[in-house]
Amino acid sequence: MSDIIPLVKPFLPRREVLMPQLEKILYSGYIAEGEAAADFEQKLSDLIGNSLCVLVNSGTAALHIALTLIDVGEGDEVISTALTAEPTNTTIALTGAEVVFADVDLATGLISADSIESLITNKTKAIMIVHYAGMVCDMNKINLLSQKYNIPVIEDAAHALMSKYKGEYIGNNSRYTCFSFQAIKHMTTVDGGALFLKNEDDYNRAKKLRWFGLDKKVPRLNNNITEAGYKYNMNNVNATVGLVQLMHLKENVIRYIENGKYYDKELKNIPGITLIPYYEDTEPSYWLYTLKVDRREEFINMMDKNGVVASPLHLRNDRHNLFAKNLSPKPNLEKFYSEYVHIPCGWWVNDKERHRIVSLIKQRW
Repeated sequence: MSDIIPLVKPFLPRREVLMPQLEKILYSGYIAEGEAAADFEQKLSDLIGNSLCVLVNSGTAALHIALTLIDVGEGDEVISTALTAEPTNTTIALTGAEVVFADVDLATGLISADSIESLITNKTKAIMIVHYAGMVCDMNKINLLSQKYNIPVIEDAAHALMSKYKGEYIGNNSRYTCFSFQAIKHMTTVDGGALFLKNEDDYNRAKKLRWFGLDKKVPRLNNNITEAGYKYNMNNVNATVGLVQLMHLKENVIRYIENGKYYDKELKNIPGITLIPYYEDTEPSYWLYTLKVDRREEFINMMDKNGVVASPLHLRNDRHNLFAKNLSPKPNLEKFYSEYVHIPCGWWVNDKERHRIVSLIKQRW
């Protein structure tokens, strides 16, 4: 059997490229947040096309700051999705607000705009959406809801670096967009994240919130904290990894997208397979390739026996006792969750391997 093709795999640049830069920063005397972090933040801004970027030490930190900027707390509700990694919703719970799970669109597994609207109350403080697996939510409808009810949207884009909406990279649409640079994402800084904003006041407040409430532009002895902040800044070591990663990012993400489009074409009209449609004005970056299959466990076992990892990957969050209060029926999620699966799609999947994956699927299970 060929080597196992993993579902996720960290990318790090070649040793001879990365290590000299890391050694330089490690022995520079400046390993905390400094010039390297500022440089990485600026280059991220340039990449996304939004100058209001706040670099942080995790995607979870970005989510928490966004919720804090909206002043989410006890007595509030945040509408979210259960089909996501846990930090999307545990971070909401940390604020004391109630997580209200919307149903998903049966075709895509992404949060349903119609379900969101049905759940809006006078307690709704924010709408948390997730561009799951790199697929972009129905932003045309969600933007209209945000405007109609004057409720801000937080885009959890942990899976969606370089996905697009209306031709622009995600990070240019909603008031808050949160990225993760955790180990297995499109780009890793070992751990890290970024918050992109649309409002200058939010931006200035977010920069203070990531560093105890202190203003970095003011000498420490002259500072005056008016709002307690967090220790959410990124250090120069992680930022240096990020700076080297940026040299390879577009090439790597192009490979994700090429593989995803190959599957889109080659897996059409196969009995037992249902492909995921993409919403109007959106372009996925295919962090994972998602499809629906008949007899999912048999499919996963067949792939595993042939050296390919396939998995749903995430436990639906409403299965956790923490969120047991919200047990309202979600029929679309029930059906989608029983059928969906991810197959390898990343930079490590070469032409020969993606052909083997498609051939396996066509042989049935």
